[in-house]
Amino acid sequence: MPDLDTSQLDLDDVPSHVGLILDGNGRWAEARGLPRTAGHMAGEEALFDAVDGALAAGLKWLSAYTFSTENWSRDEEEVEFLMWFNEDILLRRRDGLNEKGVRIRFIGDLRDPRVPERNRIHMAETEKLTKTNDRLTFVFAFNYGGRMEVARSVRKIAGQVATGALQPDDITIDDIAAHLYIPEMPDPDLIVRTSGEQRLSNFLLWGSAYAEFLFVEKHWPDFRAQDLIDAVVEYQARGRRFGTA
Repeated sequence: MPDLDTSQLDLDDVPSHVGLILDGNGRWAEARGLPRTAGHMAGEEALFDAVDGALAAGLKWLSAYTFSTENWSRDEEEVEFLMWFNEDILLRRRDGLNEKGVRIRFIGDLRDPRVPERNRIHMAETEKLTKTNDRLTFVFAFNYGGRMEVARSVRKIAGQVATGALQPDDITIDDIAAHLYIPEMPDPDLIVRTSGEQRLSNFLLWGSAYAEFLFVEKHWPDFRAQDLIDAVVEYQARGRRFGTA
């Protein structure tokens, strides 16, 4: 683990869940005259550096937006690379994460026929390998879209209504939350987006209702563990009122 400055961190007040929008890989590469795929490869180090930062901060949940439902519209060669790269990362990194006590989960439409079967197999294997770990849960949002997640939940509830197991007037917020991809995953307290963009881009729409947001100017490949620590320190300096004042 890198040498980190946690002196400003209140370990008794860390967010329960931090979400990461990994933005700027392509622009990082283009600024260096490299193909966009080089930016994705450079972003790998940033991602696992961020995991080290999460462990140092004492986080229990960290989620990363690795491939969105909208990313299919990118160049075919780049999409093919991302399918291979996500698979390759799992195979190379999961043992190391397992040794660190990290549980790995996935959210998104993994049944989509565009997702290669080998990816699904490796994801299932990885979840099984790490399922008893409890130091940190690291969630890959892969082929993920926030609107699709809510629609999926509503479909499940509609099925209950159709069978008479649930009445429409009895549907609550908790019912929708209970049918999200990982119902036990806490709402993100903090969402960090790199590359200076200031939008959610369909990431964790339901859970982010009261999240704090931090927009970082640097591109994702330049993000490091200390940046995550600093983001948590910034979060701790804010006052969260949840509409009470």
